[in-house]
Amino acid sequence: MRYDFGSDNTAGMAPAALQALVEANAGYARAYGADDVTARAADQIRRRLDADAEIRFVFSGTAANAIALSMLAWPHEAVLAHHAAHVCTDETGAPGFFGSGVGLIGLPGFSGKIDPLALTAALDEPEVGHRQPPAALSLTQSTEYGTVYSEEELRHLVEPVKLKGYGVHLDGARLANAAAAGFDLTQIARLGVDVLVFGGAKAGANCTEAIVMFDRSLARRIDNRLKQAGQTASKARYLAAPFLGLLESNAWEDGAAHANLMAQRLADGILAGSAFALAHPVEANAVFVRMSPEAHRRLNELGWACYRFDDGSVRFVCSWATTAEAVEELLDAIRSL
Repeated sequence: MRYDFGSDNTAGMAPAALQALVEANAGYARAYGADDVTARAADQIRRRLDADAEIRFVFSGTAANAIALSMLAWPHEAVLAHHAAHVCTDETGAPGFFGSGVGLIGLPGFSGKIDPLALTAALDEPEVGHRQPPAALSLTQSTEYGTVYSEEELRHLVEPVKLKGYGVHLDGARLANAAAAGFDLTQIARLGVDVLVFGGAKAGANCTEAIVMFDRSLARRIDNRLKQAGQTASKARYLAAPFLGLLESNAWEDGAAHANLMAQRLADGILAGSAFALAHPVEANAVFVRMSPEAHRRLNELGWACYRFDDGSVRFVCSWATTAEAVEELLDAIRSL
């Protein structure tokens, strides 16, 4: 492929993350997260969130999400989430695996955002002994369709869940893009989120994510849970160092802002100069385009990596590494269709 717009996972590590990894490799450090690099990286995250939280670094977003959900629901219970959320569509039953049977209840909503009325209806469902009742809500920021919840939108979803005494999880795989779009990270804890997955991989790190537990009671025996799940790194500094590099240099925010800008440039060019329409608002780093299978196939044949999403639109994702030149060349290719 000439340029890869298939996912922000396909870009390499951002220079700041890679440099921090090289620096962390020098000399010796205490194992299993007791090192200075891990402590500094955790402090950087707490500073961004303006919250005193317990933090652990793990190898993947799937593990982070699934372990987080297992903290909030018993095996005979379920988690409410948008039907297109990553936990519902792309994690091969990991929440149920790590949660020893925890179920998922998919909810509708435009452009990846849960419809508040659908949530209310699900919360009002009578409990019966033949199906798993909800015990938690999982939100995604930014969403799988590249939209960004406002603080008010999140409050309307979180408040009725908390009134029920249920837990709230936030999948922040692309939290940096939401922050770059104007979302205030300090509101996450104040809204009542219990556990957050603070994204690293899509922001320019390697395969590393952070589990952030605002409710410190969730951290009881967390290290035992992670060890059993194969998510405890003996050389933990290699998971934390890329975060440290991205956060101390502000590359976490700057890279996401660049990705969002490239996505907006792509969207504007498609609207202004092509026959195709956008399927969803462009608020973060993803652009969804209504495109025929034939046009999509021809674009792939021209060397452009992009794929069809579950709503039928074609998704283009920009990253910290996406160049303006690549966007212009892609627009030329799209116009040629």
